[in-house]
Amino acid sequence: MITGEKVYLTTIENEDLEVLRQWRNQPEYRKYFREYREISKHMQETWYQSKVIGDPNTIMFAIKNKATNELLGCCGLCYINWINRHGDLSLYIGWENSYIDELGFAQEACRLLFNYGFSELNLNKVWTEIYEFDHKKYKLYHSLGFHDDGLLRQQYFHDGKLWDSYILSLLRKDWKSLSIG
Repeated sequence: MITGEKVYLTTIENEDLEVLRQWRNQPEYRKYFREYREISKHMQETWYQSKVIGDPNTIMFAIKNKATNELLGCCGLCYINWINRHGDLSLYIGWENSYIDELGFAQEACRLLFNYGFSELNLNKVWTEIYEFDHKKYKLYHSLGFHDDGLLRQQYFHDGKLWDSYILSLLRKDWKSLSIG
């Protein structure tokens, strides 16, 4: 368990899967994810067994409210490249249909995850891809020190339109230089 002031990160358990699946299947959330389809119970269980439990290149956490132990969302590092020392960030808050909340749960979860990734896993970079209409994540990640690395033009089709996506990253040296790290 990784503990902060408002939240803690812990293992995703079987009892978390149905709530996470329901959150992920909301159309307002699903548009932000690479997996655009609705997720069945079988697909969720397969993801859990193959990625969360079975893939050493994926480290996922449940985000829980420290005061109530209530499940808030999940976060983690995917596609970890141990040789080049980077991982792809995954994050959302499902609690109260927040996606990225205004109470700071997502921000603190990121801080805990980045400290873990840079200090414990010895990663050099955390990166992510977000779609141009994902203003909440774009603002959050920049507040945490991320830089724009690139633009993938017309990368994602949603709502009858092709959208660009941004590649963002945070280096360990930049994280260490920030007072929030």
